Amino acid sequence: MQNNAHQLTLLQGSSEFFPALITALDGANEEVRLETYIFDFHADSLLVAHALERAALRGVRVCLIMDGVGTPNIPPDWQERWRRSGVAYKIFDPVGPRALWYPNRWRRLHRKLCVVDRAIGFCGGINILDDHFDPHRQSAMQHARLDFAVQVVGPCVLAIWEEMQRMWNRMEWIEGLRKSKLITVIRELKGEHIAPLLGLHNARKAKHAAYPNHAHCHLLLRDNLLNRQSIASAYINAIDQARNEVIIASAFFLPQSSLQKALIQAGKRGVQVTLVLQGHYEFALPYRAARRLYGELLDAGVNIVEYQLTYLHAKVAFVDTHWCTVGSSNLDPLSLLLAREANLVVKDPVMTKDLKSRLKIAIDAGGARVDPELFKNRPYWERLGDQVSFWLMKLAIFVTGKHY
Repeated sequence: MQNNAHQLTLLQGSSEFFPALITALDGANEEVRLETYIFDFHADSLLVAHALERAALRGVRVCLIMDGVGTPNIPPDWQERWRRSGVAYKIFDPVGPRALWYPNRWRRLHRKLCVVDRAIGFCGGINILDDHFDPHRQSAMQHARLDFAVQVVGPCVLAIWEEMQRMWNRMEWIEGLRKSKLITVIRELKGEHIAPLLGLHNARKAKHAAYPNHAHCHLLLRDNLLNRQSIASAYINAIDQARNEVIIASAFFLPQSSLQKALIQAGKRGVQVTLVLQGHYEFALPYRAARRLYGELLDAGVNIVEYQLTYLHAKVAFVDTHWCTVGSSNLDPLSLLLAREANLVVKDPVMTKDLKSRLKIAIDAGGARVDPELFKNRPYWERLGDQVSFWLMKLAIFVTGKHY
């Protein structure tokens, strides 16, 4: 679809995302940059691994960053294949899954970005993980995980590339400090002192200079230096301006009070607000903590749908007929306070309609609406479990030193 200077394509699941990504990788002439939380090596994910290898063998510069919790291990054979082909890869904070027991290590690289030859970009919530493969059970799933990404061609691609280049350079700089034993000194400094050393003082200027004010697609980042509230603020502003309909799909849902208030106020003023949340869940604690918030939202007229067909991994939203966002940021403390995230915000009626249609299909196929009366009269043990889970999540965030 053509959107002023941008060509945008909404991609649903790995079945649409992987072919588009691999086509771009196979057409690369100069450079590929890819960031992902999870890089899995099963089923169709291997097709992406092969495409990166092919690109590097052609002489394309390939720079890959994976998160140390999402991707704790790379199979030895693929380490060797990538080394021989020239794929350059780095692991962000390589501490492994045990890091989740230490709240000070929850600042993860959660975004999913790719830029090929500074001409084609991708942003969304889809990991390099086959949507029919369940890594928890190491088995195939009948129904694909629900998730989305956007392929973009146009000025916004430069903004994505600049941010990815900064991240790569920053990691190289930190690796050098670690080798020189200076990293322990840097960790004692405040963020505003580190930022100029890493070139972050220009990040906000570069991001906004990368595309004109009239562009209908732009990149939003969330980090712990210059962009602490950018994604949350975009959600709140869009919801506050909503007049007819809001649909939000979020795999993890524990929004800060200002965002929760915006949803409640929208519902009370007659906007049709629908939240699509996990029903078939991976982790019990965040699922039960989210249910602690259902009561007040339902009382305000907000519709809550629990998606039960398969895992919900989407982080998308649309407002009325003109605004939507697709990215990696959930509406929970880990995404909104701690992790590095990236979303595209699009103002385009065609893509907004496409996203709305796909969400409606998902709701009809696998959604179960939460009945306000049944929820209000749920068993005491369920209410107690919701309360305990909610306060455990709050306590965990408090331990990190963040306020929510």
